[in-house]
Amino acid sequence: MGTPESTSERRGVLWMLLSIVFFSANVLLLRGVSLHAPAADGWVASAYRGWVGLLIVGVAYRGRGFQPLNMVRRPLVLARGAVGAAGIVLFYLTIAQLGVGRAVILNLTFPMFGAVMAAAWLGERLRWGQLGWMLLAFGGLMVFFAESAFRGSFTRYELLGLVGAVVAGLAVVIIRMLRHSEHVSTVYASQCLWSLGVSVPSCFGKVSGLGWTAHGGLVLAAVCVAVAQIAMTHGFQLLSVARGSSIQMLMPVVTALGALVCFGERLSLVEVVGGAVTLGATWLSVRPAKVPPKAETKE
Repeated sequence: MGTPESTSERRGVLWMLLSIVFFSANVLLLRGVSLHAPAADGWVASAYRGWVGLLIVGVAYRGRGFQPLNMVRRPLVLARGAVGAAGIVLFYLTIAQLGVGRAVILNLTFPMFGAVMAAAWLGERLRWGQLGWMLLAFGGLMVFFAESAFRGSFTRYELLGLVGAVVAGLAVVIIRMLRHSEHVSTVYASQCLWSLGVSVPSCFGKVSGLGWTAHGGLVLAAVCVAVAQIAMTHGFQLLSVARGSSIQMLMPVVTALGALVCFGERLSLVEVVGGAVTLGATWLSVRPAKVPPKAETKE
């Protein structure tokens, strides 16, 4: 029989895996919508994510823990929203200039930054072995995206990508800091509110030209990311930053497999090897430590 702590950790892992499924579904839906309607870019998707997320939280969590006033009167909740929105903006800027491959590789360094910040500020334990497996998992991602990512010289957008990763790591740490004082719905709604605010100015003239299919796809994608964000927030409330972030590193591999099924995008041998390394190293970094059996005592 497991201890209460091990039970909560298993629940946290399940929440994280659920979030990966829905995050990947969100990316695949947005890919399909953008192929159908190029005007539905990242800014439009972010705006939809903001208002749909706020609607879902208002309907599903009204009277069940959601405290909308806390989004404007609690400094740490405000910080969660602002930091999350800044991370989204930086990520979209790097995607536009560097392409998906490089942007994702740079953004996925956030577990390293988040784990270090959590160790320094929250006192979370970071084992050397755990850090080593995380680094190996990141190395697998570098191999996974090698053919599309490492072309050209280092520019200021690579630097922006690294800044975005630091911001994303900070956002995760703030979620952990809020786990005992704020409901999941309030934490997520703060990000939605800020994402909507920073995205709307870049959406003028784009939304009106979209067809009903594109609108429907964007709404469905926003619903998926809302479920994913809430699940991820639950996960980070139950898991350390290092462990939860390591699981999130599986998302690009899952997304690539979905692209293979939905869009016929094939993986090269190098990408398959990189994905396998990432999957294996991530599992090794999050598996529970073995507890040595108790020594038998003679009466």
